[in-house]
Amino acid sequence: MSTDSLPASPGGVIHDLGYRRYEGRRLGRAAIVRALYWHSLRSAFGIGRGAKAKIVPFLLFGLMCLPAIVNAVAAARGAGRVVEYDTYVYRFRTLVMLVFVAAQAPEMVSRDLRSHVLPLYMSRPLRRVDYPAAKYAAFTTACLVVLEVPLLLLYVGTIVSLHGLHAVWLETRALIPGLGIGLAWAVLLAAIGLALACLAVRRAYATGAVAVYFFLTWVLASILIGIAENGPAAVGGTPPLSARLGGLISPFTVLDGVRQWLGGTSPGPVPPPGSAGVAYGVMYAALLVISLWVLDTRYRRVGVS
Repeated sequence: MSTDSLPASPGGVIHDLGYRRYEGRRLGRAAIVRALYWHSLRSAFGIGRGAKAKIVPFLLFGLMCLPAIVNAVAAARGAGRVVEYDTYVYRFRTLVMLVFVAAQAPEMVSRDLRSHVLPLYMSRPLRRVDYPAAKYAAFTTACLVVLEVPLLLLYVGTIVSLHGLHAVWLETRALIPGLGIGLAWAVLLAAIGLALACLAVRRAYATGAVAVYFFLTWVLASILIGIAENGPAAVGGTPPLSARLGGLISPFTVLDGVRQWLGGTSPGPVPPPGSAGVAYGVMYAALLVISLWVLDTRYRRVGVS
């Protein structure tokens, strides 16, 4: 049979379905990072999702503001400020931030890991470091909102009952170190929370890992400090070295040790570290660097799979 007698194969046909071409300006990498940051920040508070997603973050935020509201009522009755800026009811703030980080850090990272959409993100003009950096910046901002807004409410509720610019200036000077301590809390807790959460794909496992780490280390540090303080008598009024260093195993007590090392005078769970304060500064830096390294390494590997 000659080839001329074979039926001709049908050719391809391109159909115009009427879709409009995008002719706008392509924004590039910086705009993608900003959009990812803004979306992640909204997700930290459940904004853009159902009502159930907003219950935990907004409830915890309200609870964190409660001491500032109580202080405002006390100040209006002439009692003065009853809450310190740098410690801000330390154990209460610790518990609220423990729950907030454990509940919301997995919300920032687990969904994308479980859905395997990281290669889609990386197909855009993003560098490997951009995704975890945007997530970390967003979660740090979310922690700052929960930590710093109550301090500002505490400040406003106090100064409205003061008389004279000098009293307001003294209150402002007391606020500034408190805001700095809040920043230190947000930077470290966000890094540790995301580093632990990104290791688990399922949100329940990630939440459990973050909560168990924070809670167990906090309880263990409190026990060690208590045992050391009730041990041999302090020499010259200085707590034993074991008590001063007992807080190095928990991020929360490390933060309090750093606060006192930098000059904080309000009583905290950690005895005044004195010359051992530099150990808390080194531990703070080590926890931060290790957490950011884990976060970066995790996303460098998952971004190509």
